[in-house]
Amino acid sequence: MSEGGKLYEAIKPTADQSGLFDNLRQIIPAVRASGVKVFIVPHHHADPHGHDYDGWQHLNMFMEQGRGYKAFEAGSWGGEFHPEFGPQPGDVVVKEHWSQNGFANTDLDFLLKQHGIQKVVLVGLVANSCIEATGRYAMEIGYHVTLIPDATAAFNEEGMAAAKTNAPFYAHAILSTEEFLKVLPKQ
Repeated sequence: MSEGGKLYEAIKPTADQSGLFDNLRQIIPAVRASGVKVFIVPHHHADPHGHDYDGWQHLNMFMEQGRGYKAFEAGSWGGEFHPEFGPQPGDVVVKEHWSQNGFANTDLDFLLKQHGIQKVVLVGLVANSCIEATGRYAMEIGYHVTLIPDATAAFNEEGMAAAKTNAPFYAHAILSTEEFLKVLPKQ
């Protein structure tokens, strides 16, 4: 989510309010330095020709709206990882998810199990869709879920409020960036 990106202005108010970018700038390097494995769960990159959902029978409203928008268009600037937050050597990049859940139609569960991981920490976007859907599913299939709300954002304040309301239903721990960094193992 870079300044000038297609969705940047929509996410900016809640990102600024939560401190998303500054908090990610603290969390991600600290996690890597601690030796904890970073998993990056990218959203599907849109087909530049607009054929992503050809043959799909049931597009949700967000998919329908975004069909021609191509916010994550493959091969475009908008389809690149943010230069500060993209994969680094040693990170695990999961297969792209199509809608919200980072587990659905991806290899996330398999990769977590291959690395012996039982606890996941969720940061990034979008708080009330991708983060929440991934967190709920992770909890349902037996992972311990930690959520860091000040390292997330949504498209509006209502989305952030919904994410805050729903988080205790799936998260085992809800920590601020400051709290998380205090409990992060040091290597």
